[in-house]
Amino acid sequence: MEKEAILDLFRKAGAFLEGHFLLTSGLHSPYYVEKFKLLQYPQYVERLAQAIAEGFRGERVDVVVGPAIGGIVLAYEVARAFGARMAFTEREEGKMRFRRDFTLDHEDKVLVVEDVVTTGTSLLEVIEAVREKGASIIGAAVLVDRSGGKVSLPYPYTPLLTMEMPVYTPEECPLCKESIALQKRGSRYIA
Repeated sequence: MEKEAILDLFRKAGAFLEGHFLLTSGLHSPYYVEKFKLLQYPQYVERLAQAIAEGFRGERVDVVVGPAIGGIVLAYEVARAFGARMAFTEREEGKMRFRRDFTLDHEDKVLVVEDVVTTGTSLLEVIEAVREKGASIIGAAVLVDRSGGKVSLPYPYTPLLTMEMPVYTPEECPLCKESIALQKRGSRYIA
């Protein structure tokens, strides 16, 4: 899929927001990718999952793994594109773990998927959970890399859309200095 076609799907879904946002990484940004605005459209997710699968054609993929909650829909659809199994990790006591009796075997070839990355921390946590199970990771794919390509992984890494969106530490955030209300949208911030 061409980058402009991917961006067009996000625009149609109303998935790009402007304001003052607290990201999962703890950083602040004037832009937020509200992935669930996009993920509510199965026809869009199917097209994006097919594009991810195309990037790993020729690879054996036994299991597609994503983090809860945003990565579940994407992992399911990418697994469907491969005819593979899907699993997801959940945060438990501050650490990404497999729960719900998901298993991985040493012979399993795993593709890790994520919806949006800023620093790659959550993606690396999922990768570590897969490695702890002893499965082999063939690569990682994301819908949006908002770091501008700065995320680095020790595996083949395929973002469908790479964008450089400014991020700030809370101490350096110009939006905070302008007293613009901070929005906490991610599931990590739900009480």
